[in-house]
Amino acid sequence: MKKIFLGALMAMTALTACLKEDTNFSKGTPSPYISIEVLRQQYKNADLELNSQALINATYIRGVVISDTTGKNLPVGQFILEDDSKLTLRGISVVLENNAPVNVSFGDSVVVKVLGAKMINNKGALQVVNVKKEDVRYVAKASRIPSYSISLSALVKDFAKYENTLVSLNADIIPGDKNNPLYSKQGHLTDGSDSSVVLYTYPGATFADKTVPVSATFVGIPNFANANSTVRDSTATKHFLLRTLNDVKFPSGKLYDKFAEDFESPDASAKGSYPSAAIDLKTGNWTLNQAILANTKDRDRFNPAGKQCIRMQQNLNYDGHVQMNFDLPNGASKVTLSYGAYYTDASSSWVLEASTDKGATWSRVSDVYKDASATAKIATIMLNIQTPVRFRVTKLGLGTTNGGTILNGRLSIEDIAVYERIPE
Repeated sequence: MKKIFLGALMAMTALTACLKEDTNFSKGTPSPYISIEVLRQQYKNADLELNSQALINATYIRGVVISDTTGKNLPVGQFILEDDSKLTLRGISVVLENNAPVNVSFGDSVVVKVLGAKMINNKGALQVVNVKKEDVRYVAKASRIPSYSISLSALVKDFAKYENTLVSLNADIIPGDKNNPLYSKQGHLTDGSDSSVVLYTYPGATFADKTVPVSATFVGIPNFANANSTVRDSTATKHFLLRTLNDVKFPSGKLYDKFAEDFESPDASAKGSYPSAAIDLKTGNWTLNQAILANTKDRDRFNPAGKQCIRMQQNLNYDGHVQMNFDLPNGASKVTLSYGAYYTDASSSWVLEASTDKGATWSRVSDVYKDASATAKIATIMLNIQTPVRFRVTKLGLGTTNGGTILNGRLSIEDIAVYERIPE
């Protein structure tokens, strides 16, 4: 009846042992590699010839290919490379000289000679162009692919940060043509907030003529794509590119009106103590039992686009919960939420529960989550509930953290989203 999908906000991994840094610190030998993050920093709003000075005496970039030529949803001669060698995941578009066919595949660890190439702003998108095909060298298959799992609002708020990296997010689709809802009609992704991006599909993509789902988890590559300008700010046109149809996961019914519940209103002072109390939030009336509205930056794991989230109490030997006191009339096909450990606290355990009898009884509808950490994660819980339903997040009362068998720190909960049952 249900499946569970967990995405780490940043699944950071080293590329492979064969891509180890070659710097000889004892002799002061400069590295032949420049990270993609540092490379992007060299661009100063004008075309940049990638000479030794611009590259800080480096010659190459390296990383993992995250584009997939089999889906044909990128122009010929272009691939996307990402790299987390500076512990910050960044990506860049690489365009081969004369738009030569790309000779690397998704998941390849590669080294690219960029000395002698050029970095440009192409309608807002940063690209390294004029790269010779023979200067792209395959090294190995990457064992894992670094990625971000974030909300759409977080993506839109800091789009340049995520440009040309692999991103997973939950969203509804507003079709470009409601009477003919195909990928080729360039619909928009939305998450119930004011945030949206264009789900862009090139005419020659292998899935251009396929019908879009109402809602799903989408894995893709964000980039800027203005019609007639090079702006990279909040006014820029923002695209999200799928690679193949395999990037569409966990299709569901549409997001309920007013969701996701982001706990931004009322102010945190309205529920600043842990004892149980009911409170009116954006989506309706909720009971916060051993939970508060919290807003401590860099400690509470709220969405970067917001200022508040839920913080649940630690070290209790009884359960606490964040509970809806209202029914959603059209059942549920999916619930998603963000969760993390408060500040430096230990992890904790929580579960999603549902009631179909107006809160008289509750049943677990997810596995127990035990992996809360300082990096927020997104849980996606697939359901098949056909009748009116309400939900609660229950933090399990395991007792006092002892650093071994019991982990029961404070827990941050954010952006609870509920999706209607899939229409028949």
